[in-house]
Amino acid sequence: MPTLGIIGSGNIGSAVARLAVAADIDVVLANSRGPQSLTGLVGELGPRATAGTVEEAARAGEATVLSIPLTAYRDLPAGLLEGRTVLSTGNYYPFRDGRIAELDSEEVTTAELEQQLLPGALLVKAFNNILAHHIPQLARPAGALDRSALPIAGDDRGAKVRAAELVERLGFDTVDAGTLDESWRFEPEAGAYTRIYLADPDVPAEDIMQAPAAPLPADKLQEALRTAQRVKVAARTF
Repeated sequence: MPTLGIIGSGNIGSAVARLAVAADIDVVLANSRGPQSLTGLVGELGPRATAGTVEEAARAGEATVLSIPLTAYRDLPAGLLEGRTVLSTGNYYPFRDGRIAELDSEEVTTAELEQQLLPGALLVKAFNNILAHHIPQLARPAGALDRSALPIAGDDRGAKVRAAELVERLGFDTVDAGTLDESWRFEPEAGAYTRIYLADPDVPAEDIMQAPAAPLPADKLQEALRTAQRVKVAARTF
């Protein structure tokens, strides 16, 4: 994979970009504010990183990482990601996105709604169950004894294979968590979401953004996914 497009330059998008350039993958970064707003980040990432438009990032390489708020999906140009493997890193956060009726009613999962908003895209959920600052902390070379695993979910088998290959090159093993309608297992507050990567899973919520991570092997992630209880989305406040 010579080039990776990344749409969204927030915490997760930037963390993935850092892993990509460290893995000798060129990245084309884009956000809603335009290439000029990415000068600092691109300079920090070095010669493997360039800033581009959303359209340029969408056409770069074989896959696109989409790391934008759920409400911004509707602002993407129509057909932008059609036919492409898309790694969606986002979640539904009512405090940010407002209440979304079809998610609160559990008519669809967040991933299924994203797929509806991106017709023709080959959507795979990835990097949405881990805190941004834990991504560089836990990334390890292939074969490392303390390598962590991340879940992926998607409806297209080929897209999941491509997503797994990318995630594994970036420094993580992967666990197939099923189809998009099963992705609730690693949505916010579910059993395979964020706290399983904490060195102290009982750290107070107000301290979680500074809390250190601990490796999570694939077998423990598989167990967390298997035993996850579905969260009542309408009761979620964050």
